[in-house]
Amino acid sequence: MENKLYGREISQAEWNDEANLPIQAIKTPAIKKQDGKWQCQRCGTTAPAKFIQGPCICGENCFYCVVCLNMAKLKKCTQLYYLPEINAFEQLTASPLAWQGELSKEQVRASQKIIQTYLNKESRLIWAVAGSGKTEMMFQGIAHCLMEQGRVCIASPRIDVCLELAPRIQAAFPTIKIALLYGGSEEYTYTPLVIATTHQLLRFKQAFDLLIIDEVDSFPYHNDLALQFGAEKARKVGGALLYLTATPPGYMQKQIESGQLAATILPARYHGYPLPEIKTKWLGDWRKAIRKRVKKSLLIQTLASQLSRQRKCICFLPHIDLMLALEKWLQELYPTVRIMSVSAEDSERIAKIKAMRAGEVEFLLTTTILERGVTFIDIDVLVIGAEDSIFTESSLVQIAGRVGRHQNFPTGLVLFGHFGKTKAINNAIKQVKMMNQHAARAGLLNELSLM
Repeated sequence: MENKLYGREISQAEWNDEANLPIQAIKTPAIKKQDGKWQCQRCGTTAPAKFIQGPCICGENCFYCVVCLNMAKLKKCTQLYYLPEINAFEQLTASPLAWQGELSKEQVRASQKIIQTYLNKESRLIWAVAGSGKTEMMFQGIAHCLMEQGRVCIASPRIDVCLELAPRIQAAFPTIKIALLYGGSEEYTYTPLVIATTHQLLRFKQAFDLLIIDEVDSFPYHNDLALQFGAEKARKVGGALLYLTATPPGYMQKQIESGQLAATILPARYHGYPLPEIKTKWLGDWRKAIRKRVKKSLLIQTLASQLSRQRKCICFLPHIDLMLALEKWLQELYPTVRIMSVSAEDSERIAKIKAMRAGEVEFLLTTTILERGVTFIDIDVLVIGAEDSIFTESSLVQIAGRVGRHQNFPTGLVLFGHFGKTKAINNAIKQVKMMNQHAARAGLLNELSLM
């Protein structure tokens, strides 16, 4: 049973086994003084306001950390248990990579950089446009680590991204056991390859020889110091750290410019077609149009035009209540069209996403939950209310990146409907154009795409 604790740091309450914790487990206070400040050893929090006092059976002046409370309460009197990672995995005699696909020249370049990053135990950002084939670029680096009995983790802030990645990674490495970890997932098992949400990294300590953080700019990771602390804690001292994203946050771009962070930039998709460029349309007061059900509104005209195209479409809205209201209205207006909605609060979201992918849904309304990490073949994308503050430059670029990802369907419509253009909208348009220009100058776009 001790292998369940290798590279893990958890409390007694999190040990979901009837057996006792291993007697050789290293024990440490969950909250202890660091440089004169109390610090939660799970999430790194030191802010006094994040420690709440309350009665405790220990009889002392006890308090607990609220930042990582959803992972199980850690009090000053709580002990964390840990066993150092010993990589107790089978020694492989042949590469476990079964994927037989062919990488583009740019993907090969990125793949080689990933291998180099692992071998040199470095940190690197892979800045690659949406649809460039980042997952396939990782395969050789992962294989190198596994061949050396190393332990690999691919982490993402979004559950949906993890669920999307897991079957693809398992198909590429069919003989390797994989643990898929997220809130509500099955019981933890000790495996050489882990796919997890970034929240789950808080339960690891110096576990991974190669830690890959996908969609590093995604909420909630990019502005959550606790999750960033957890990621650093989860990789081994001297382990390799790889960041993946199409839209790196500003601080990372500054680190690249100053030479603090190595980066590999891929401005083109693997199939050689440019990113579909963003179109915009003023919709007037679209919120009022939904609430008052104004049939002659620019909103309904735009949606009617899209529905007449008879193409699968994902329509993003900034708020769930407006999304649900629009869904009900559209279902009444177009009873023969298969229209659904999905959000983070939807218990059926996984089934609905599968239905969309299977072609059983023609028009899917959603929130930013589907802005990244989910691939659909041959779709258009609409954004209603692109001016809303929830749609950052990063999220808008990611949304645009849902279109044209498949080599057989490399084009499609990206339309941002708004009630006034914002800086985020304009910057997203510029970023897509800039990447296409870089790709063209580098000769990465195929001739057919330029005709």
